[in-house]
Amino acid sequence: MAVVRPAGIRHCPRCSYQGEGIAYFRRGSHVALLVGVSFFTYGFGGLVYWLARRKHLVCPRCGLGWEHASRVLSLTGREAEQRAVEEQPDEPLPRSGIKRRILGVGMVLGGTLLLLSGIFGAEGGLIAAGSLIGGGGSLGFYWGWHDLQQRRKAIMQRIQRKILRLAKAKGGTLTVSEVAADINLGLPAAEKILTSMDDGFRVRSEISDEGVIYYEFPELLHRRELGSGGS
Repeated sequence: MAVVRPAGIRHCPRCSYQGEGIAYFRRGSHVALLVGVSFFTYGFGGLVYWLARRKHLVCPRCGLGWEHASRVLSLTGREAEQRAVEEQPDEPLPRSGIKRRILGVGMVLGGTLLLLSGIFGAEGGLIAAGSLIGGGGSLGFYWGWHDLQQRRKAIMQRIQRKILRLAKAKGGTLTVSEVAADINLGLPAAEKILTSMDDGFRVRSEISDEGVIYYEFPELLHRRELGSGGS
């Protein structure tokens, strides 16, 4: 299968670099990995790795595969500004911290066993080691839990941005069914997110004469009046 090598000026969605991609093995980290793989596999693994990646292009700044980069269009003026806003790639999501949480739980369990052994055996060294390992595990678990909360927050913000873009496309009003269908969410999840966005000012819920609940985005709904200065 032929490898596609996107050429020309592109925009990296991970680090926002704008320019041209470079050959995969021009990055020092990739060369080091190639050497390491070759060393531990007697050269065979390194050869396979080199053959698989030698035609690939990557971002010179972060190493992301250049096939994921978006093409930069030669637009100017208002059209370029609008396109940049509408097609701006989402930021990479933070890590979930699952490894830190698992490691933290393991350290807490191991530390607890050492601590109990030290208490029953009256050995101060085991008590100290168990306390230290358990404390480190607690910190590791908290660190992973904090990462998980940050990831959930980032996911919610990403969905809210998609809802705002959808509201703009729909003229400033949305229903739960529209959000669920266009953003691929379940109805309860779509309703929960719209309810969380309802602050009574920028987003507010209304009921139509037919009894349909819809969400209104006044700043988008009256955008033309705002642009004309209210005249």
